[in-house]
Amino acid sequence: MSGVNAIRSAFLDFFKKNGHEVVASGPLVPRNDPTLMFTNAGMVQFKNVFTGLEQRPYNRAVTAQKCVRAGGKHNDLDNVGYTARHHTFFEMLGNFSFGDYFKDVAIELAWTLITKEFGLAKDRLLVTVYHTDDQAFDLWKKIAGLPDERIIRIPTHDNFWAMGDTGPCGPCSEIFFDHGEAIPGGPPGSPDEDGDRFIEIWNLVFMQFEQLTRDERVDLPRPSIDTGMGLERVAAVLQGEHDNYDIDLFKALIAAAVEATGVAAEGKARASHRVIADHLRASSFLIADGVLPSNEGRGYVLRRIMRRAMRHAQLLGAADPLMWQLVPALTREMGQAYPELVRGEALITETLRLEETRFRKTLARGLTLLSDATDSFGDGDRLDGETAFKLYDTYGFPIDLTQDALRQRGISVDLDGFNAAMERQKAEARASWSGSGEAATETVWFQIKEEVGASEFLGYANEGAEGVVRALVRDGARVDAAADGEAVAVVVNQTPFYGESGGQVGDTGRIAGEGFEIVVTDTQKKVDGLIVHFGRVERGTVAPGAVVHLEVDHARRARLRANHSATHLVHEALREVLGTHVAQKGSLVAPERLRFDFSHPKPISADEIERVERIANEIVVQNAPVTTRLMAVDDAIAEGAMALFGEKYGDEVRVVSMGTALHGDKAGKTYSVELCGGTHVAATGDIGLVRVVSEGAVASGVRRVEALTGEAARRHLDTQERRLKSIAAALKVAPADAEGRVETLIEERRRLERELAEARKKLALGGGEQAQAESESIAGTGFIGRVVEGVSPKELKPLADEGKTSLGSGVVVFVGTGEDGKASVVVGVTEDQTERFSAVDLVRIASAALGGKGGGGRPDMAQAGGPDASKAHEAIAAVRAAIAG
Repeated sequence: MSGVNAIRSAFLDFFKKNGHEVVASGPLVPRNDPTLMFTNAGMVQFKNVFTGLEQRPYNRAVTAQKCVRAGGKHNDLDNVGYTARHHTFFEMLGNFSFGDYFKDVAIELAWTLITKEFGLAKDRLLVTVYHTDDQAFDLWKKIAGLPDERIIRIPTHDNFWAMGDTGPCGPCSEIFFDHGEAIPGGPPGSPDEDGDRFIEIWNLVFMQFEQLTRDERVDLPRPSIDTGMGLERVAAVLQGEHDNYDIDLFKALIAAAVEATGVAAEGKARASHRVIADHLRASSFLIADGVLPSNEGRGYVLRRIMRRAMRHAQLLGAADPLMWQLVPALTREMGQAYPELVRGEALITETLRLEETRFRKTLARGLTLLSDATDSFGDGDRLDGETAFKLYDTYGFPIDLTQDALRQRGISVDLDGFNAAMERQKAEARASWSGSGEAATETVWFQIKEEVGASEFLGYANEGAEGVVRALVRDGARVDAAADGEAVAVVVNQTPFYGESGGQVGDTGRIAGEGFEIVVTDTQKKVDGLIVHFGRVERGTVAPGAVVHLEVDHARRARLRANHSATHLVHEALREVLGTHVAQKGSLVAPERLRFDFSHPKPISADEIERVERIANEIVVQNAPVTTRLMAVDDAIAEGAMALFGEKYGDEVRVVSMGTALHGDKAGKTYSVELCGGTHVAATGDIGLVRVVSEGAVASGVRRVEALTGEAARRHLDTQERRLKSIAAALKVAPADAEGRVETLIEERRRLERELAEARKKLALGGGEQAQAESESIAGTGFIGRVVEGVSPKELKPLADEGKTSLGSGVVVFVGTGEDGKASVVVGVTEDQTERFSAVDLVRIASAALGGKGGGGRPDMAQAGGPDASKAHEAIAAVRAAIAG
């Protein structure tokens, strides 16, 4: 019964027999506590039960909870491998009472388990209680029969547990095992308590009070129990070992590493083997729970754990990536208790293999730089924090690896300086991002990203993939399920679906699992690296944790790839035709078309458009391979790669190259080289054809072209040809002669329009003599006012000019009415009358009568309008009245 798996089973079985519900371990990424980076205690999954926010169908529970302490305030990473009991991953055995039993039953159960079921000698055990908890003291004395000297009162917060500044809290009792006089150290509460002789194996928390304020505490109406026993610690005790790494589980993992490396776990290699064994567990369980390595948040902690182990693999002399080779050994040891390891074994293996392959390059570079920086250092020297931070920030070399690399030489690191540099960078980042817009309002995506980590994109090489549903969102809130007909947003751990970014729209397709199917109508990137699939459940019900198959709409993706690659070709063609000042200012890559905005100060001529098309299609017909490389940003730009507008680039970038230039200085060289995270064709011939369909201005100094590719371009050309034939038939000429015939018709129309305008003016004026005869005198001022129909607003001013000529001296008003019920008005004032009357003032009076506002022009000629043409005569009367004074 002393094996780890047997101890775990015995613990769960004991409490099951005593009325406890066996509850599966919660995930390492807490679902109910956004303040925690990882689950670090057994009670985390029951937090809402203890606070009353959640009800369970049981009031007693027992768990074996997987835990990680490698980030935030619970960070044991730096000590792992060098001490007997520090781990990044560990298992916490615990029993819980939610308002059922309390101290007496909890103490009796614990004492029965460890002395009768586990068979620990009573004289090797002692307990602690909070110094004011007389009840616990008396119960231990009564139930366990312990003498007073082995029930130690502790006055510090070590024996008083609190969930936070407010909320449930209470005193603790800790059970210690005495490893014997051969090991230095004193009992808890003594000056030598930090020694290793007395080891805590179990902590019983008596959740007795509720902290209302800092100074006010009341009794809980239903006191509860929360206990935690470290499985690795109790296994060491039961197996007669003092060191956790000497238990059967770690012996098996270390043996696998020894076999793979050929290096015995002795001497300096001892710590390295321990680091590898511990970090293998943490890395594998985190990946199984959906955390993937990244440069921030949980993914960054995972990457630190993985890379620390990989650094120690390198110290052992492993010629090839090691960690992934050890996954089968871990699965054999722990897969039965945690089936997620078995389910995720392929993903765990591949993630470890790829990360270690990449990291070996980073490691070689970082160690070289670190060696250069500390070449003159000796034992006791200290590396400054700024240098350590530069290694981390610029070269991806984590601080713990820097410490590990220098530890063997007796060199320390200025952690305060490192942390100060880190905080300075964070402050600068916060200052550059205001938290406004969509990112500030869609907080649900931040919560999901914090919980499940980034989504891994597989769509460069695959359009179908397997994944696990990590979260569902409906109407802006997380949901536990989505049923037939419901709109839902789906987050999975890995996906071939491209999330909209860099101008390329998101993919569509289908997500299917056992008994359900989702039609994906859009894919978006939310926060950094979180890919969200928006769609509708077509059948069945989907819930988080479901294993799914994701399939992109292949035909649509093919059109997107063609349009994205064509965008690169059009960009370079514009630079060749218009000049290297052309720079991208925006783009849209959709399945049906592409749109490209760029800097250019003037319209593009038809000849220039034709040349852009011709050059782009010259590259298309080359059918040249489109190649992609992963490179450092600086290296890529140094090789001539262009960074595209709107893209965000990390330390590594994808560099997309295509075609061979045929003209100018670039002839014979690669035609297009750009940094791009989008999807592209395999060869330029897959684009089919590039056809520019429009060009125009977007803003000052910014132009826009739109283009079609492939089948869409062919259909466009077919449509244009059909239209040309239809026009030619209507004109009764051959298609080749249609252009000349249209030009003739346009010129004839212009002539007729000029003649019609002249006729309208003559009709409106009624001839010069009639105009003079119809003029009148108002307060000694000549006046002509007339309402005219069928005269456009732009023709009114010429009428007013002729009216002034006919009148000789005075004011003329013409109101033109249209079929739409609106009116335009022009007021003209002869030169000799402008000191008495302003055309601008008079036209505003007329406009007001028409229901309008304003009007403008010069003192001798002004124009305005109004919505009510029925008031045309009132407008003239209003001007007449204004002249009359």
